[in-house]
Amino acid sequence: MYEEWIRHALKLATKQQHLASQPDQTDQPNPPERPVQADQPNQPCQAVPPSDIPIAALVIDGSGAIIGVGVNTREAQGDPTGHAEINALRAAGLSRGDWHLEDCTLVATLEPCTMCAGAAVLARVRRIVFAAWDPKAGACGSIRDVVRDRRLNHQIEVVGGVLETEARTQLRDYFNSLR
Repeated sequence: MYEEWIRHALKLATKQQHLASQPDQTDQPNPPERPVQADQPNQPCQAVPPSDIPIAALVIDGSGAIIGVGVNTREAQGDPTGHAEINALRAAGLSRGDWHLEDCTLVATLEPCTMCAGAAVLARVRRIVFAAWDPKAGACGSIRDVVRDRRLNHQIEVVGGVLETEARTQLRDYFNSLR
């Protein structure tokens, strides 16, 4: 189950490489539309803007339905809070009409940072599942453990390293393409 969710998030994040390799068609009268948010793994997904690091996140409710999808949009929107996890949590809250996400799992291709981990605590998600550990900014066990801090009002179960090799390879390929 976790691997299926991570695979879906990795596919969402790889949309960036596909979009980046396409000729720029934004100046054409009717540019092709980008895929939109997906409700289920086999449907089209919102794509990562080519200027952003290819990280994606999903929010899965207790029944296994995807209720929030997010990709990094910091560069595209000039928004320092435009992380995939924040965008997925926002979408899930809007989808539900409520910020309480107690029965939900946040799935991400990279270990959430302090901001995203804090947002998950505030949303009261039940579990975080992620692919690659982040030794530079990870806040779910790498350099901090915000989500399991007993001083906070809510602690989150963490499942890390699911399909880590695939996620790490995807990120490495992205950064190598910039060089």
